[in-house]
Amino acid sequence: MLTSTDTGFPEFSEPFRSTGFTDFTEGWVRRFAASAAATEAELTALDQQVGDGDFGANLVAGLQAALRRLGAPGVPASPPAVPASPAVPAPPAWPLEAAASAFLDEVGGTSGPLFGLLLQEIAVSVAAGDGPPAVALATGAGGGLAAIQRVGEAAVGDKTLVDALAPACDALAAQARTAPGDPSAAAAEGARAAWGGVRSTARFTARRGRASYLGERAAGVPDPGAVGIALLFASAATTVPTLAPYLG
Repeated sequence: MLTSTDTGFPEFSEPFRSTGFTDFTEGWVRRFAASAAATEAELTALDQQVGDGDFGANLVAGLQAALRRLGAPGVPASPPAVPASPAVPAPPAWPLEAAASAFLDEVGGTSGPLFGLLLQEIAVSVAAGDGPPAVALATGAGGGLAAIQRVGEAAVGDKTLVDALAPACDALAAQARTAPGDPSAAAAEGARAAWGGVRSTARFTARRGRASYLGERAAGVPDPGAVGIALLFASAATTVPTLAPYLG
């Protein structure tokens, strides 16, 4: 199992701002992988109550594939976006591009393509240099939400990952207006909003996916996909070792 030590990146309390945007995005992906691995059993237990029981395994599989594409900590590996010369700094979008392609190419089911779409939209925004870092994150997340809703047609209140992503996007956008150069603060606010969305899904009746066939049997159980979205943004700040403190 991965731990925060395995990521090779400092936790968010350390002065990441001095390491640059590329280190931020690569550390984000690596911490997301560590968080998914650390909470896989809890994710599986949640999904066994409302889904197919494979969400945790799929999330971990996608992020393990992303780590293979990233290579060792700080050492660019196989993605085409990686500069040929190690002397040339890697662009900040490439870790996100690696994660997006890993989910889109190597993870089946429903969750893999949706997480791939979200990461792809964030990577596109970061690569395009759509303003300061926090603005690029907010723009990309908003694009990801639109793409996911276009594909899945889910709305807020349907007990899906949209219930965490939509408030996270609102928080990212608000933070981008007040501190556009600080992706850490934006991600932290996005995570707080996403966890609130996760807790709201426990009260909702599912209208999408397998949980919609369970009716009241799914009551009281947070949506695993929404938990995955909250883990994504929380991992921009720190590695999450257990879900329990965030679900109550």
